[in-house]
Amino acid sequence: MAHAGTRVQEHIGDPVSDRPPVSRAKLEEIFDDLQSDLRYDHELNGCLNCGICTATCPAAHYYDFSPREIVQLLWTENLEGIYDAMQEKIWACAQCYTCAARCPFGNSPGGLIMLMRETAIKHGMESAKNVLRPFSRVMLKLVSTGNQLSPDMITKDAFPDWGPNVAKVDAPLKILRKAIPMPTLNTTATAWEVNLKTSVELYTIWEETGVLQQLETIDENLFDVISDIMDEKREELKDWQAEQEEEE
Repeated sequence: MAHAGTRVQEHIGDPVSDRPPVSRAKLEEIFDDLQSDLRYDHELNGCLNCGICTATCPAAHYYDFSPREIVQLLWTENLEGIYDAMQEKIWACAQCYTCAARCPFGNSPGGLIMLMRETAIKHGMESAKNVLRPFSRVMLKLVSTGNQLSPDMITKDAFPDWGPNVAKVDAPLKILRKAIPMPTLNTTATAWEVNLKTSVELYTIWEETGVLQQLETIDENLFDVISDIMDEKREELKDWQAEQEEEE
């Protein structure tokens, strides 16, 4: 449902921005994607411009970020401002939803920012690529093994910001993991072993729900690697199922 009225501002962006101009058609396409989401009208109900959300926002204290600004941009349908915010500001939100708990209008700036992030990914914005690039290793581990992290990933080189405590993790992990009673945990390449059938089912869910399509938009190389891995797993599952049928 389109919002219309005098509150709608047209062609009001950042007058000092040095970013190249974006066509009006592209701006409208991005906003239409935001507005067509079922969550949009639930998260945006109006704005008194009271600033309570920004006053209680942890991110606003440390970054050039304001939940009130996000709501105002969406409420006034400032397409240029929305696009500009999606280049950097929306990634400062910690998704704590303090803003939603405090807003007298029942708005959820955090929820709206989640929609803006998803839309940034869908449109392959450079800001989304930059933010998600450091997580490519975790993404590969998650989709290919069903684990977000594994013991052999916790190293000094991988987590330099953890300080001297990481040194304590340096231990004979393979020996220690073999001592764990549960067989599924006797591995260092994964946190636990995921059943082959479960792994293929998870991949199918990500495929059918559009997660992999979004991944292809953001990181085509990572998408290709994951696709190859899962094609191999699907073949392995077919071979295993064929063997089971022969034994029966």
